Order: sequence, then structure tokens, then C-alpha cells
Amino acid sequence: MHRYFSIFTPPLPSRLHLRRPIHLSRTLLWKLRDESHPAPPELVSRICRLVLLRRCNAISKLNFVFSDDIVDAVLRNLRLNPTASLGFFQFVSKQQNFRPNVKSYCKLVHILSRGRMYDETRAYLNQLVDLCKFKDRGNVIWDELVGVYREFAFSPTVFDMILKVYVEKGLTKNALYVFDNMGKCGRIPSLRSCNSLLNNLVKNGETHTAHYVYQQMIRVGIVPDVFMVSIMVNAFCKDGKVDEAAGFVKKMENLGVEPNIVTYHSLINGYVSLGDVEAAKGVLKFMSEKGVSRNVVTYTLLIKGYCKQCKMDEAEKVLRGMQEEAALVPDERAYGVLIDGYCRTGKIDDAVRLLDEMLRLGLKTNLFICNSLINGYCKRGEIHEAEGVITRMVDWNLKPDSYSYNTLLDGYCREGHTSEAFNLCDKMLQEGIEPTVLTYNTLLKGLCRVGAFDDALQIWHLMMKRGVAPDEVGYSTLLDGLFKMENFEGASTLWKDILARGFTKSRITFNTMISGLCKMGKMVEAEEIFDKMKDLGCSPDGITYRTLIDGYCKASNVGQAFKVKGAMERESISPSIEMYNSLISGLFKSRRLVEVTDLLTEMGIRGLTPNIVTYGALIDGWCKEGMLDKAFSSYFEMTENGLSANIIICSTMVSGLYRLGRIDEANLLMQKMVDHGFFPDHECFLKSDIRYAAIQKIADSLDESCKTFLLPNNIVYNIAIAGLCKTGKVDDARRFFSMLSLKGFVPDNFTYCTLIHGYSAAGNVDEAFRLRDEMLRRGLVPNIVTYNALINGLCKSENVDRAQRLFHKLHQKGLFPNVVTYNTLIDGYCKIGNMDAAFKLKDKMIEEGISPSVVTYSALINGLCKHGDIERSMKLLNQMIKAGVDSKLIEYCTLVQGYIRSGEMQKIHKLYDMMHIRCLSTTAISHKQVDLRPQTTMK
Repeated sequence: MHRYFSIFTPPLPSRLHLRRPIHLSRTLLWKLRDESHPAPPELVSRICRLVLLRRCNAISKLNFVFSDDIVDAVLRNLRLNPTASLGFFQFVSKQQNFRPNVKSYCKLVHILSRGRMYDETRAYLNQLVDLCKFKDRGNVIWDELVGVYREFAFSPTVFDMILKVYVEKGLTKNALYVFDNMGKCGRIPSLRSCNSLLNNLVKNGETHTAHYVYQQMIRVGIVPDVFMVSIMVNAFCKDGKVDEAAGFVKKMENLGVEPNIVTYHSLINGYVSLGDVEAAKGVLKFMSEKGVSRNVVTYTLLIKGYCKQCKMDEAEKVLRGMQEEAALVPDERAYGVLIDGYCRTGKIDDAVRLLDEMLRLGLKTNLFICNSLINGYCKRGEIHEAEGVITRMVDWNLKPDSYSYNTLLDGYCREGHTSEAFNLCDKMLQEGIEPTVLTYNTLLKGLCRVGAFDDALQIWHLMMKRGVAPDEVGYSTLLDGLFKMENFEGASTLWKDILARGFTKSRITFNTMISGLCKMGKMVEAEEIFDKMKDLGCSPDGITYRTLIDGYCKASNVGQAFKVKGAMERESISPSIEMYNSLISGLFKSRRLVEVTDLLTEMGIRGLTPNIVTYGALIDGWCKEGMLDKAFSSYFEMTENGLSANIIICSTMVSGLYRLGRIDEANLLMQKMVDHGFFPDHECFLKSDIRYAAIQKIADSLDESCKTFLLPNNIVYNIAIAGLCKTGKVDDARRFFSMLSLKGFVPDNFTYCTLIHGYSAAGNVDEAFRLRDEMLRRGLVPNIVTYNALINGLCKSENVDRAQRLFHKLHQKGLFPNVVTYNTLIDGYCKIGNMDAAFKLKDKMIEEGISPSVVTYSALINGLCKHGDIERSMKLLNQMIKAGVDSKLIEYCTLVQGYIRSGEMQKIHKLYDMMHIRCLSTTAISHKQVDLRPQTTMK
């Protein structure tokens, strides 16, 4: 059973409202002050004498009960003797039924401070603050300290010390109260205390308050030192005001305060945080001019800057420069930053290389490096490797922390390994690491991502049962999951709970709710939530307005979408490119085509550049309207602007061509998509063997793509099959094809042609012919491209005679050989040494009016050279050059002649292969340019 605990603040004593003295508590049975019976002077006098004689034990024999008045009176009498006062206070503190109150503590610290017993003063101030930290709402300690100061007329040093104690304990509000009120007592805090206060404020992110306090310090006459300058530079940089920080440094220099290396490091880190490495390098140059030596931290900050820009080569150069130029030894921090950078950019192999190098140098790895590796492996989906890091941490004497486990947990969830994720939660508990709200949020996201919404709900109830309070991220994740389940009632119930728990100012939850309603088409309800958001004082942002606009556009209410756009502009929220993309799609959906151009013009005026989604919306819209000229115009504009078409855009254009009956153009474009690698980039495509589950997963993901982008399934499926064939995974393509057939996929000519070509290229001609026969049974007529693939397969398997027979049957099938058909068969004859048949086929090609291409002649020349007929090949080359044919062919012929003269036959074969790789078959040569008719063909 999982165990959880919640952190809570103990309640104040129930009797606090009865004006009970501040020192009362349940655990300390302090005696109430009896104001009507003051301590008799003779009793106080006797106690003082015993204390001075160091006979405190004799005090117990006196017949009296300790009270606040007696203790205060004794301390007052002994105020000039700090040792006696301390001894008395320690004796009193040991009494069973009595504890000194706040006023007694304040008297003691003043007495100790006056006696220069500063260590004891600090100790009792710390003790006093600890006793009162849940009660000191009205700064009772300060008020009592001031009262004692006025009574004793000493010691003001206590004010500075209590300020420092508050700062050290992180009680910033109390520290600020002391700082503000010291001036009323005519005292100024010490420079050291001021630096502590400023540093604490900056560390806690309260930079605005730090600037205000700094100005107050200057007004009261405190002169900044180099430490204060460094703290304030850090404050400027944390606010992103690095240029102001640099100006502040110059101003301080003019006042005689020379910055130190810490100051410069703050500046460098500030520029690095802004991504301005050049400015950071400028600070390094300035350091050199000032004679400030660089150290490992300096170089590490520069490495961090390059890593942030993903310039990993430059980052590693800095590391090497540190070792070679500056003669510095990089530490774990320097290596850690670089390793983390490689992990974040997906270059995990380089990260491991650096880790090995670091360990060889005798440096030890740390938790930061291990967590970076875990994160890097999980991002790449290499969960097993991430598990390996967790295992190796034991060997490195490191213990995984909450971040380690949560990162691995996220990795499991991203890969859909929910059972492993739950097992990891059990392991966390065994290691003594309690799952936090982040752990549960990770589980919720993972479960919702894989559609396991019921399991997500169970996790939610378990989290609530175990007292882990959900945050806005958890609420938003579950809310989004309920909308994906189309569980409107559940989402509404959860929404009420969100508001009841006080998340009334959370934009994330409001935006999630509005988005869910918009996706369900409930625009009235979405508008109501939008109004509620404003009523509760949560200002809508750009995402809120964009979500509403997108919802109205998808609901074909583009008029209301433009009204929301107007309201957004009145709130001075700048429109985004995403908003315009939604409006463009909305205009096409509402068939308000004239306004599309106006919207694009408005985008340009606002300085917004169309992105790939913009062009996708334009191309899709124009294709659906049958205006392919405008769709192509948008496509060309997109490529001119440096954007590459993706599978969605190309598939949209293919679909448009099919709808208009332009089948040949559609098939040509689809083939180009395959050639350029536009098939889905799914990791399963890269594996050597695709099992049933993986194929099902791919098919489902393609279905989802088709639904999302409204594309015909056949187009996307054909591209996927062609992509697998192109990478040589023909059997995987066949299995994928079979799976799709079970899902109702109807293959077309392109599908079969792709598979036939794949099997032919792989040398499996029998399977290729079986596919041809299956194609015929489905009523599909193979075209010349299909038979070219079959002829190529037969030639590759050295079955050229069968290829020749198939060639002669083409006319019976109503097909005519093209240049590819002839080239394939000629090349086949050349490879088996039948040059006469090859030349006869070339002659027939010319008779049929088909011009030989570069590949035609390269095949012939390569065949002649291969079989030692050098003289014949040289004559053929000379005739081609004299005819002044294509420049590429002349270059080829010249190279071949040179290789023949030098006897380098292997280079001719290599050149032939290169020509085929570079696709020179498109270059045609007219037989009129080269006089090689049958009667002159060299025998």
C-alpha cells in the first residue's frame, strides 16, 4: 500500500485570541504574570546576591514561585553583569513549570551584547526567533527589543543582529520590518547585514524589493562594497536587464568600487540567459583588459551559453581551450553542463563519450550528470538505457532522487509502458522517496496520452485519498482527458471542484476548459466560461482568445471569430500567426474567399510571416475549391520563402489532382514525395522486422493523421508503403499492405507498382509476378511502369531471355516500351556480355522514334570496356563527341577516353555506377546528332 503524507502548518493555540501573552504554548507551561502582586524588592535583592555569589542552587530554597516580574527585575538589577545575567537565565530556563518570556529574552540579549558576548547573543536571538516564529505576526520581538533598548539605553548592536538572524532563517518579511524601523531608533544596519538581506531577496526572486531596499540603503548613507555591487548586478540580470547591470558596474567603478570576478560572472551569466554569447565574450575581453584572471567557472558559463544555443561544437571547443590555452583542469560542473547540453540536443553518444573521458581523468560523476543522461535517453525513447543509468548510480555511490525517478516515469509514460511506470512508483516508495504532485501529474499525462482515461481517473482518486493536493497542471491534465473522452458531465463536475478549491486565477485551467468546450463544439458554454474568467479577475491571454477564435472558425461561425479578434485587439493583445491560420481556414470553410487575400495583407502589415501551417491552410482551401492554380502559386511562394513541403501539403495537392481527374500528375507528385522521403518518420520503420503490433500502431497513427488533416487514407498509405520499399524493407511493406487490406484499404496501380518495383529490385521476381497477377484479378491494368519493374527484376536475376519475351508481349497488352524499358534491357544484355543483342535493341529503339539517353550509351560503352572491346568503345566515344551532344555526355566521354588510354578499366565501371546514381537517364540524345544507324553500327 502506498504511503503519503501532507505537509501542513500546525494551528495556533486556540486561546491565542484571549490576549494571552506571546510566550504561552501547549508545550511550555509558563506561569501567568500576576500584575497585582509585584515582586518584593527584598526577594529580588536576595536572588541577585546569590547569583553574584554563583550560588544559584540556593535560590530553590527560597519560598517563592518564579514569575515574569521576578525574572525581569533580577535581569534589570544585573544588567551591567552579563556573566551573572546569563547564569541566572540558564538556571531559570531549567525550571520545570516556568519558561522566560519574550521580554526576558530581549533583556538578556541586550545585556550580552553590551558585554560583547556576541556568540551567546546570536544563540539566544536564534532561540527566541524559533520560539516565536509561529506567533511573531505583529513583530513582537522587535517591539520588545526597542522597549528594552529605551529602558537600558543599550545595546543597538542587537538590532543589526536580529536583522541578520531573520535573514539567515529566511524570514524576509520580519527582516524588512526591522530594516524599515531601525532608522526610527536612529540606527543604520551594518553593511554586512545589508548584503545578507539583499542577497536573500535576490535568491528568492524578490528582485523588485531588492532594488527598493538598495535605494533606501543609499539614502541612509550606506556605501556599497564589491559584494553589494555583485548582488545588485545579479538582481539586474535575473530581471533580464543585463545592459542596465553593465551600466551599474561602470557607475560603481566611477565611484571607486572595482568589480571582482563574481561581478563579472553575474554579467556573463546574465548575457548567457538572454542567449547573447557574443556579449558574454565581450565581458571576457573586458576582464582581460582589467587584468582579472579567468577561472573554471568563467569557462563553464561560456559553455552553458553555447549549449543554450545548441552550438555543441563551439561549447566543446571552450572546454578544450580551457585545458590547452588556460592550463585549467575542467571540473565536474564544466563537464556536467556540456554533457547536459549534448543530452538536450539528442546527441547522447557524445554525452557518454564525455562522461567516459571525465571518469578517466579521475573526476566523479554527480546526480546532475546522471539525471541529464536519464533525461536524454528518455527523450530518444531509449528507456532501457535510462534504466541502465539508474542501475549504474549505485556503483557511483549516488542515490536517484525524485527528479531521476520522475524523469524515467515520464519516459515510461511517453512510450506507453504504464505497468512499468506503476512498478517504478512502488520502487520509489521502497527507496523512501514519496511520490509528489509532480509524480502524479506525470502519470496522469502519460495515461491520458495513451488514451487510458479510466486509469487516469483512478490515479486521480488515489492521489486525493492519500492527501496529495493537486495543482493547476494536474487539474488541467485531467480536465483535458475528460474532454477527450467526451465526458462533458465529468468535466463540468471537475470544473466546479477547481473553482471551489480556489483556482480562480489560473489561466491554464480556464484555457483548458475553454479549449475542451470549443473542441466539442459547445461555443455557448465556452463563451460563458470566458465571461466567468473575466468576472473572477483572471485576465484572458493570447491563447484564450486564439482558442475561442479557432473554435468559432471550426463551427463555421467566422463572423463571431472576427468579433473575438476585435475584442482581443481592444485589450492590446497582439494577434499571432496561429490566430491568422485559424481565420484563414475559417474563411475557406465559410467560402468567404475574397477576404483571404485581405487577411494575408493584414498579416504582412503586422509584420507576421506565413509559416508552414499558413501555406498548408491556403493550399488545402484552394484545392478544395478546385483552384489548383492558386494552390500551386501558394506552394511556389512557400518554397521561395525557404519552407519545405511536408506530407500533409503534398498529400492535399495529390488529393486535389485526383478529384479533378488529373491522375498522371497525381501519381507523378506522389512518386516525388516518396523520392524526397515524405513518408511517415515512425521509429518502427527503422527496425529490421515489423511485428503485427507495430504494424497496427503505424496503421492507427496514419489513420489519425488522415482524420486530423482530412486527407484520403489511400494517399498516405501509398506513401508509407513506398517509403518502406525505398529503404529496402519490402517484406515489411508487404505485411503492412496485408494489415491495411484487413482494415478495408483498396490498393490502386500505384500501390502494386511500388510493391512490384520493390520486390524486383530485391531480386524476388516470383513475388513480383504474383503481385502482378493479384493486380489483374482485382481488375487493375498494369502500366508500362509496372512492366519496366518486372523487366528490371528479370535482368537483375540474369533471366534476360524471359525479360526479352516479356518485352515482345508489351504490344499485345496495348503498351509501348519507353526509354526506361529499352535502357533496362540493353543494360541486361551488356551485363551478360551479349553486346550484339544490346546494339540491335538500341537500333530498334531508334527505329521506334525513341532517342537514346546518356544511360543508353554509358551502358553500351561500359559493356564494351568490360569485355575488352576497347577499340570499338573508343570509336563510339569519338563519334558521340564529334556530334556535339549534351555537355554532360561529352564530359563522360572525355573521362572514359582518359581511363581507356591509361588502362584504368575499374574507374570506367565506377563512373558508370555514379551516372546511374545521379539519375542522368533524363538526358536524351538524338540519333541524328550521333550517326549510329544500324548499317554503321560497329560490329
